[in-house]
Amino acid sequence: MDPYQLSVLRELGDHGSVAATARALGVSPSAVSQSLAALQRKFKAPLTQKRGRSVELTDAGQALAVAAIAVSEAITRAEATVDEFVGGIDRTVRVSAFHSAAMTFFPELAALEHTEGFPVVECVDEDVDRVSFPALTASYDIVIGHRMSHTPPWPRDRLAVLSLLREPMDVAMHSSHDLAMKRTLKPSDLVGTTWISTHAGFSPADMLDAVAAAAGYPMRVVHRINDFSTAAAMVSECGHLALLPRHTVRIPASQDVVLRPIEGVQTVRHVDMLVRPERVVHRAVAVVIDALRGIAQSHVQTPSVRSAHAQESTR
Repeated sequence: MDPYQLSVLRELGDHGSVAATARALGVSPSAVSQSLAALQRKFKAPLTQKRGRSVELTDAGQALAVAAIAVSEAITRAEATVDEFVGGIDRTVRVSAFHSAAMTFFPELAALEHTEGFPVVECVDEDVDRVSFPALTASYDIVIGHRMSHTPPWPRDRLAVLSLLREPMDVAMHSSHDLAMKRTLKPSDLVGTTWISTHAGFSPADMLDAVAAAAGYPMRVVHRINDFSTAAAMVSECGHLALLPRHTVRIPASQDVVLRPIEGVQTVRHVDMLVRPERVVHRAVAVVIDALRGIAQSHVQTPSVRSAHAQESTR
């Protein structure tokens, strides 16, 4: 079997259409179709099937796509073995991250480029909904994605999932808010409050739904803002609340915003590195992975915001 044909099948499984697969591979749709047709001729069982305008893998196609990952990993591992003889970091490592993670990791990561023995890094911000993070691994060596504890796990049959942070999401409010007197909050404390949340499909909008379910009362969202820094600035100027990450959002002291944890509901987001298995073996990629872990650890050890765990009530 042709490894390239296997890679085309794998990309089709990740992207769901011939056109999207062609864009990911940088080829024409007809080239994708020809590769799939050539691969299909080697098997009696159908590998793909149409569903509306999409093309999806059959059970046989999915099994072959998983096998394709192992093939690609073996080839890359062989290449990496040879690369070790010449240092192994002579390549650009592409890293994507959602906005708040980009603000946390990219400046320090870019600064490391001037360190001897550190590879060239290209940083790109990609603010997508949770289900779209895995597909980004077609274009990037390392994808920093996030999901909430109550959402489905990442597809570990296709990806290496490497943890960066287990980050609590706290309730942000102005220090003069009535709830700021409490060191911790219960969902029932939030009944009747108004919120700044993210767009539907982006966290923590789904987490706020979980808080509302635990409170037995809907939370009224008055603004939809995906950028946490903007949300924090708005919280500082009004009586609205927001769910903000504890470690990865820098809130200026001048904004007078405090964070309070919630009891009785799971409010942790998982910030993970998603990497295709064959890319983990590259020494350059491994060096960047280690650097990202070090940056993450430094943010956990040095609190980035004033939380109920770090200070007494401001009132």
